[in-house]
Amino acid sequence: MPPKSTVAATSTATKITTLPCSIASLFLTFILVSLITLSLFLLFSNPSPSFSNPENTLQASQDPLKVYLADLPRSLNYDLLDQYWSSSVPDSRISSDPDHLQIHRHKNSKFPPYPENPLIKQYSAEYWITGDLMTPENLRTQSFAKRVVDVNQADVVFVPFFATLSAEIELGKGKGTFRKKEGNEDYKRQKEVIEFVKNSDAWKRSGGRDHVFVLTDPVAMWHVRAEIAPAILLVVDFGGWYRLDSKSSNGSSSDMIQHTQVSLVKDIIVPYTHLLPRLHLSKNKKRHMLLYFKGAKHRHRGGVVREKLWDLLVNEPGIIMEEGFPNATGREQSIRGMRTSEFCLHPAGDTPTSCRLFDAIQSLCIPVIVSDNIELPFEGMVDYSEFSVFVAVNDALKPRWLVDYLKRISEKRRNEFRQKMAKVQPMLEYDNGHPGGIGPVPPDGAVNHMWRKVQQKLPMIKETIVRDKRKPAGVSIPLRCHCT
Repeated sequence: MPPKSTVAATSTATKITTLPCSIASLFLTFILVSLITLSLFLLFSNPSPSFSNPENTLQASQDPLKVYLADLPRSLNYDLLDQYWSSSVPDSRISSDPDHLQIHRHKNSKFPPYPENPLIKQYSAEYWITGDLMTPENLRTQSFAKRVVDVNQADVVFVPFFATLSAEIELGKGKGTFRKKEGNEDYKRQKEVIEFVKNSDAWKRSGGRDHVFVLTDPVAMWHVRAEIAPAILLVVDFGGWYRLDSKSSNGSSSDMIQHTQVSLVKDIIVPYTHLLPRLHLSKNKKRHMLLYFKGAKHRHRGGVVREKLWDLLVNEPGIIMEEGFPNATGREQSIRGMRTSEFCLHPAGDTPTSCRLFDAIQSLCIPVIVSDNIELPFEGMVDYSEFSVFVAVNDALKPRWLVDYLKRISEKRRNEFRQKMAKVQPMLEYDNGHPGGIGPVPPDGAVNHMWRKVQQKLPMIKETIVRDKRKPAGVSIPLRCHCT
């Protein structure tokens, strides 16, 4: 047994040698805890971008999109508005034309307003996007696009042709000349645009791949679509860009020929202009109806599902199915119907989508989308499943299936849908509140999101232009863009 003095000395030595280790351990623990705390603080003080936060999507890149505005003659944009407002002939396609009931015709205005006629207004994206670029540069501090005066400095070339207005003026005449070339003023304007851009050095340099056209009306630039195939096309959907194989015996979808000039790879889906006013979440009231729909019962092509749904739902309690279009008295009916119903039905029509969807979102009426081939604006920036109900056509056409499915969605879940929807409402708004559309755009609005989407296409555009340059003369390679 060691002497007490030895034991004491050993004990003292142990304490002396272990004390620094304890201090080191405590110090290391303190550093580790501090680092974890700092990491958590940074994480939660700067969260990852959310699909439902439009502001975050625009802050993802600070570099503006450099846009050159093609110098088209005024006859191809704002003069068309002068022509429209100077006409005393009402639109033959609607029973009450709100524009031609006015005494004031908006003459002698440099930037006339866009028509209120709902058949035309729903496609007004061309007006608001062009208006952004026409706004004086000192007022464009909120725009994601920077207008440049040297085409060699531009990322893209914007072609300010009011293609929809041109087509709709021709359609409104009711002369049956639209699909013909002879006597068709819209066709003449289309050819004028093509001749102008194709003779420019910018088009020859890129083959048109960095040119941007707004074609929100399904029939816009109908006769020259093959010629603008390489360009970036802003469309509301791809429904008007397909045709059936003429050899098809039954017209099934498997016999569809896809026009290779439209694709999610290069083109952009943009919103329709909503026709109903925005309902803020704070103004939302108790909704006593389950489901609402207003529109035409009979449609063509993929829209035949609408007639079948109508017959299934028209006599169901808590469901309103109304014929009509949101103009005049129909507009007030639509406002009332969408604001008092939990859900708004959105079946496919002649094309997979319509402005009805965007009216529902602005009305905080949960969209019920029955359209298997639908494409939606700004996907990747917004997740529509956070505030919409997607239903397969086959399920929706089963008796009682849709009604029972909607009834099972809890009130809590419905409120969550509306909260998400309220955050997305500004993203789908074109109107900047300024006369003639000339003035600062909303930073989180549709115009800026459209520019942001164009910017996302730039790497693919530049790669394609470079690849085209190395093709030997006379070699023709078919277009291979495919929408998936």
